[in-house]
Amino acid sequence: MKKQRLSSTYKKLIDASAKAKKNSYSPYSRFRVGAALLTSTGEIILGCNVENSSYGLTNCAERTVLFKAISDGKRKFKAIALSTDADEFIPPCGACRQVIMELAGDIDIIMTNKKGNVQTKKTSELLPMAFKPEMLQKD
Repeated sequence: MKKQRLSSTYKKLIDASAKAKKNSYSPYSRFRVGAALLTSTGEIILGCNVENSSYGLTNCAERTVLFKAISDGKRKFKAIALSTDADEFIPPCGACRQVIMELAGDIDIIMTNKKGNVQTKKTSELLPMAFKPEMLQKD
């Protein structure tokens, strides 16, 4: 695998996602995920997955960090970095891909694995033909 060249900002974002992973509340799956979201102003916001014994009420790290940012008045984003303890790259789930597309747009999604390898994809690569708000019929 070719080593990906990263900017110092993306390196900080990846480190922040690893830090966020430590706050994961995942007593059932033991699958920790950390997310770090880069705003258009350069601020980094952290989030993690939060499980619930009623599994359907679990919230992924990607949605946690986006909802946190939106609730703090942030609206423009450049990238999101994800950290897990897996050997392979773990992309966002389908629900998170949809939320990322709507709330953040076609940003860089930076996935890391426990070996420290990095893979970057655009939201549109992970969610082609996404459903977008402009597709809703307006009266």
